[in-house]
Order: sequence, then C-alpha cells, then structure tokens
Amino acid sequence: MDDSQTAYAVKLPAFEGPLDLLLHLIKKNEINIYDIPISLITGQYLEYLGLMTSLNLAVAGEFLVMAATLIHIKSKTLLPPSETDEEEEEDPRADLVMRLLEYQRFKDAAHGFESREQEWREVFYRPASHGTDGPTGEINLVDMSLFDLLEALRGVMDRTPTIQGLEIVVDELSVQDRMSLILDRLESEESITFTSLFDDDTTRLAMIVTFLALLELIRLKRVRIIQAELFGTIRVWKNTNLQPS
Repeated sequence: MDDSQTAYAVKLPAFEGPLDLLLHLIKKNEINIYDIPISLITGQYLEYLGLMTSLNLAVAGEFLVMAATLIHIKSKTLLPPSETDEEEEEDPRADLVMRLLEYQRFKDAAHGFESREQEWREVFYRPASHGTDGPTGEINLVDMSLFDLLEALRGVMDRTPTIQGLEIVVDELSVQDRMSLILDRLESEESITFTSLFDDDTTRLAMIVTFLALLELIRLKRVRIIQAELFGTIRVWKNTNLQPS
C-alpha cells in the first residue's frame, strides 16, 4: 500500500544543507545568532530531520553529522564549569556561530549576484504578447526554501485531526497520480493554494504523497511557488515559461 511513498525519493536541484536548516530555525524563532539556545534548536533540528526522513527526502550524511554536533554542543553546555580552569572557558557554540556567519555571508553575496542578473534581464525584458504577464511577488525555491514548505506541511498536518481506531485506505494514489491531479486542477484554475492541495487527504500517508508530488513538479519546473508577502498565503501556479531541456 505504501510503495507509492516509500519507494519514491525526491532530491531537489537547489541543494540545501544543514546550515540552511539552522539559519531557517534561527530566523523562524527570531533568535540572536550570537546567543543560540542550543537545546531549543537541537530539538527542532531533530524534528525536521525526522520529518524529512518520513517524507523519504534524500537526507545527506552531513545532516546527521550536524545533528551529532548539536547534541555534542548541548551536552557540553549542560556540564558544570570547570573549577580548575582560572581562564574563562570558550563558549562551545562559538565554532558553530562562526560557521553560520561565514555561510550567511556567502549566501548574501550569492543573492546579490542573482539580483544583479535579474536587473540585467529586466533591461531587455519584453512583455508577453498575450494577456497578463503572470503573478507578481514570485518567490522560487532559492528564496522560499524546502524548509519553508516543510513548515507549511507541518501546519497542515497539525490542523488535521488524527483518526483513531482502524483506518482502511483503498487504492492509495501514487505520486504520479497526484502530480496529474495537481496539473489537472491548474488547467481549470489560475492558481491554487498550498493548503487546498490536501483538502481530500484524510491520512498522513496521503498528505505525504501529495507533498512529494508537489516537490517533483517543482523539480521538473512544471509549477511555480508564489508567496506575495512574507508569511502570506502560499500559492501554486502552472509554469508557463518552461525552458527546453
């Protein structure tokens, strides 16, 4: 019954690693990067890791290395300060903070180059000859990360009541079937909200299959993810600007 989910692994082209996840958690919790509450971040990091594993996403070994690093730092912060050392002991989080700051600098520089490239494209921009140019305020997976989508999925799951007792699933749809359903909806609707994708999903398995189908459509550039404003409604649009492969 669950072959459609467990046998299907999704690896997004824009690779996001453990430092991206940590920066996402720091931003989400509005935390001072110089004073990371390691216990809180470690717990949330492991929750995300568990969710990614349950979704059968390709989890690189460095995610596990970072998990071990966080647990090690957490254990060191729980130890009482040494009474024999007269000098102030170094904060066990210091190396991690330096890595995050350096990584953030590289990300900011990369976004700067992307912005310049976009500005250069717009100099030679030619409006489409038919109707509207499409939605505004687009945020692609480089800006709206996989972890943002995982956060949205968790919100959907949290709002769905857990069915107690025996649960019978008949003829569970595959990822390919769900991809077709999403594209069929986009033929009759200009766009659909992220949450509406799960309206007919009554089981956790069904939600996972739907989410995997969406990720695969994103990977294939068949759909675009739009969020007009920060923390606003996430919408799915059909990609009408497909590039030849």
